[in-house]
Amino acid sequence: MTDQAHADPGDQPGKPTAVSRTTLSHIMSGNETNLLGTVHGGVIMKLVDDAAGAVAGRHSEGPAVTASMDEMVFLEPVRVGDLVHVKAQVNWTGRSSMEVGVRVLAERWNESTPASHVGSAYLVFAAVDEDGRPRPVAQVVPESEQDKRRYQEAQIRRTHRLARRREIKELRARRTVESGG
Repeated sequence: MTDQAHADPGDQPGKPTAVSRTTLSHIMSGNETNLLGTVHGGVIMKLVDDAAGAVAGRHSEGPAVTASMDEMVFLEPVRVGDLVHVKAQVNWTGRSSMEVGVRVLAERWNESTPASHVGSAYLVFAAVDEDGRPRPVAQVVPESEQDKRRYQEAQIRRTHRLARRREIKELRARRTVESGG
């Protein structure tokens, strides 16, 4: 590991939530549809990953890679001609990881009706150095009451992710022992 990877994240000043928040917007075309005539979920997921990656890179001031995506929820279909807005922000930070919350909105490109909430996701990114090793990130500083709520909920999701990972490893280890391999 590099010296930078050994640095204490507490040595870095915290960053307010708003510093790296972003919105990516895209008009959906016929090339992005499935057999039902709505936009592929995978297309939306790529936009989600793109926006979250931009936020993670901004917050960490360098490369960050997707470590996991969980709780991707599709609430309504997205149609051809919808203007999709993907809003992302860092909800929580660890030593080198960041949870990014993403909210997907869609509105008709030619109407003045309010955008509808069509999906949400949570992604975890790891900041990496030039060798692909984890590097520390600045702590996120929640600004609003909503940001504080998101931070607390992100801590709960992290606890669940770690517990799930630990339980899976234990189960696999038991099965390996039981199978003699």
